[in-house]
Amino acid sequence: MKILLLEDDVILQEIIEEFLLEQEYEVTSFYDGGKALDAMGDHFYDLLVLDVNVPSVDGFEILSYLREIGNTVPAIYITSLSGIDDLKRGFQVGADDYLKKPFELEELRERIEHIAKVHHLNDELYFDSVRFNPGAHKLYLDDREIDMRHKESDILAYFVRNDGRIISCDELIENLWLDGEGMPTYATIRTYIKNLRKLFGKEYFENIKGEGYRFNIL
Repeated sequence: MKILLLEDDVILQEIIEEFLLEQEYEVTSFYDGGKALDAMGDHFYDLLVLDVNVPSVDGFEILSYLREIGNTVPAIYITSLSGIDDLKRGFQVGADDYLKKPFELEELRERIEHIAKVHHLNDELYFDSVRFNPGAHKLYLDDREIDMRHKESDILAYFVRNDGRIISCDELIENLWLDGEGMPTYATIRTYIKNLRKLFGKEYFENIKGEGYRFNIL
């Protein structure tokens, strides 16, 4: 799991970073909110661990901006702000958890593991040289990290879990679209699969005329 850590207390940042690395997380640390926000525009992270009172752009502003632009990456606030109004604001701007300083490192680990479970961050699928996290809608392909559209991610996961079986458009619609959602047309399904074929190559998605598609793990 890739974690962005924003903490302007040098000693505390080093302690948290070292602890998370020991848990085998990949950690990128920042002291400055503006630099952290810039990094989020260039890289994908599975989880944000954010202090609030940091230079340039504070933690509340960062998460508020991310949620406004549709970024749903899970986030935990770690902060000395302990008032109920601060707690409310943290959740209002989109935090998944709020941890008041001082805290035990083991408590932070437990909260991270809980969020990973809720968001399926550890439910990864592997095939050939591909790493795919359907819960986080992320694909790791040829040293690239790709943030997928949710429905395309759902479709890929369904094919991978049904490797070698012919799957029709009707089956995809029945299993991946909930009641109340706008039902897609066959043309929409074909467009999703066309986009996936661009990522992997046509050999992965075999078109079985009149029946559907078969996903072939090479």
